[in-house]
Amino acid sequence: MTRASTLLRRGCAMGTSAIAVATPVTAVTADRMWTSATAVHVHVPAAAHSTPSMTSSAHSAFAAKSQKSRQKRRAATAVAYAYQQIGDRYRYGGSGPRAWDCSGLAGGAWRKAGVRLPRTTYAIYRTVKRKVSWKGAAKGDLLFFYSGKSHVGIYVGRGYMIHAPSSGKRVKKVRLAGHYKRHFSGAVRPGY
Repeated sequence: MTRASTLLRRGCAMGTSAIAVATPVTAVTADRMWTSATAVHVHVPAAAHSTPSMTSSAHSAFAAKSQKSRQKRRAATAVAYAYQQIGDRYRYGGSGPRAWDCSGLAGGAWRKAGVRLPRTTYAIYRTVKRKVSWKGAAKGDLLFFYSGKSHVGIYVGRGYMIHAPSSGKRVKKVRLAGHYKRHFSGAVRPGY
């Protein structure tokens, strides 16, 4: 079997068409020039060089990974913004700057990250589709407390959240233990 037929069979086995052209090869060195055996050049059409398209499951996995990384970037932006608000005063109905209520702070932080949330705690919880557990909380998740989900804080990692507590108090970072764990009523992950 000649080299040309081998290459043609391989090309056809890979689902491509190929054209083989035999040409004499001329070699030149410093002291002589000669023509040797025939070389075979196989031309494979450009379409055969392209990579096969992604399968739908591979495409779905890539899209999910891309969405997840985008959500993490947004969450990092929301957390950084929440940290900047520590010390601001609480004001019922406040949505910043310099005065916040709990849902105003959560909405303001996520708005800074490019995500619009409804104004009230109840509406935020209903609207954000991705629900998470207490143990599954990640930075940027919104944690809800009390019956009716009447209070919200922004989880900042390592067992802490930033929230606007109540009248007469200021935005602060608190440890999520005892009281908050007992009154936890759900969590959501915005940004998808």
